[in-house]
Amino acid sequence: MRQSMTGFASGQGEALGLTWTWDLRSVNARGLDIRARVPDWVDGLEQALRTLISKRLSRGNVTVSLRLQSNGSEPAQELNEAHLDRVLSAMLRIEAEAMTRGLSLTASSAADLITVRGVMDAPHQQSDPAEVRAALVANFGPVLDSFIASRQAEGAALADVLTAQVAEIAELTRQAAEVAEARKEEQAERMRAAMARVLEGADSIDEQRVAQELALIAVKADVTEEIDRLRTHVDAAQALLAADGAVGRKLDFLMQEFNREANTLCSKAQSAPLTAVGLELKTVIEKMREQVQNVE
Repeated sequence: MRQSMTGFASGQGEALGLTWTWDLRSVNARGLDIRARVPDWVDGLEQALRTLISKRLSRGNVTVSLRLQSNGSEPAQELNEAHLDRVLSAMLRIEAEAMTRGLSLTASSAADLITVRGVMDAPHQQSDPAEVRAALVANFGPVLDSFIASRQAEGAALADVLTAQVAEIAELTRQAAEVAEARKEEQAERMRAAMARVLEGADSIDEQRVAQELALIAVKADVTEEIDRLRTHVDAAQALLAADGAVGRKLDFLMQEFNREANTLCSKAQSAPLTAVGLELKTVIEKMREQVQNVE
């Protein structure tokens, strides 16, 4: 099933005298980038979460956050004296450096220090880290399932949009072929008229050279190859949208190819109707390219 790289899920759990809340979300990225914000004292938890996520996802900037506290109505906390000592030492160095530069800093209060991350800790020593890790990993499974379902729901809607856009590109390619075919006689007439003017004003002329120049002009104006490649790209896009697995990168590359052919079509159009079709193609391709950025 097609997945978007945008998703969100949350969950709660309780065990071993602790309660916790999960927050799992992702946005688009070139690869898979997992950022975990979990308590350091639960050894091995971050790696376990990374392993579970990487088995289910191929792309996306994924952030998993865990808020863990004791079962009381108010989380019991205690002073982390070692961390406080490091914070105070850092403050002294900062104040000394500021004084040497003639700067005056606002005095810090005890209330300011308490808010510094790590100064106040939940008394986690009451729980065995290995047991806590096992409980958290087990509880994370349904949250990850919900997260995947969220990305799949987004992906299904995204697939519908992309399918419609590919169909629109296919229709515009068909119109371009019709317009290009209809302009052939007009181009031939213009070339005959130009040839007649050249012959009227010249005493002698190299007919072979003229024929070569006319052939070159005809080649430069021919958009058959561009239209054929656009049709091939449409088939490839439809196949990718129907395929399983992560196809976002392939679709992104394909959009570059679509855009290249549309640009060439416009540059070789030499007629207002064909230019109009080419510009509309470029508009739809750009819209599709923006949507493709969210496909896993």
